[in-house]
Amino acid sequence: MPFECPGSKNLRQPKPEYVKCASCGQEVEIWTDEVKTACLNCKAVVMRQDQTSCLEWCKYAKECVGEAAYNNFLKNKSILMKDSLLKELEAYFGSDAKRVNHARKVMGFAEELLKREKGDWHIVIPAGILHDVGIKVSEAKYGSSAGHYQEKEGPAIAREILAKLDFKKEDIGEICEIIAHHHSPGKVNTTNFKILYDADWLVNLKDEVDLKDKAKVKAVIDKVFLTDSGRALAKNIYLLSPPCMRGGEAL
Repeated sequence: MPFECPGSKNLRQPKPEYVKCASCGQEVEIWTDEVKTACLNCKAVVMRQDQTSCLEWCKYAKECVGEAAYNNFLKNKSILMKDSLLKELEAYFGSDAKRVNHARKVMGFAEELLKREKGDWHIVIPAGILHDVGIKVSEAKYGSSAGHYQEKEGPAIAREILAKLDFKKEDIGEICEIIAHHHSPGKVNTTNFKILYDADWLVNLKDEVDLKDKAKVKAVIDKVFLTDSGRALAKNIYLLSPPCMRGGEAL
């Protein structure tokens, strides 16, 4: 009888499990190869708790469960990671919804760029969510106009959050290095840094230049963006899209 890894059985042979909806208490069915579903009673999103799997470290993981199941596993890990980090960010900033909303927008653009650039989602997405985490302390120490100090203050706060969520030590180091220089291009030249930097600019551009001045907008885009994908997306949004699609909820 051929050996079957027990750690991957629930992905190779999914089965239904039942968890309670945090919103209404209704028991909700969720399959073992899923991480979220909708409660049939109240329509709230129900998330499965993150569970460690041998697929995270086994070098034969893809061969063991097949490419489709392995890619689904990575997708689910990404969903859980984002959910956990966003909850930590919301708890840290409290009532400051502006900071959390900005992080969500940067994360969204980072996901778009990751489809086109060969970056590492487990580095870029956490960096996108936590890149401005130092601004709360920097403004408390140096005043509201001293936001640039967030590069100094951010890594220690991000490191604590990432360690709490059991990120790998080497990943924490790279994420924190990006956070420490996310306003300082040239100090870190990795693809992961460039994707985060461009994602941040895709959100901030509308606040940095008069969008009515097309020539100026194009000049800034050509100058500041570090990836071809980021540059192309910025031109599509800020030069080709109608005004109603720029800024606000569209970004």
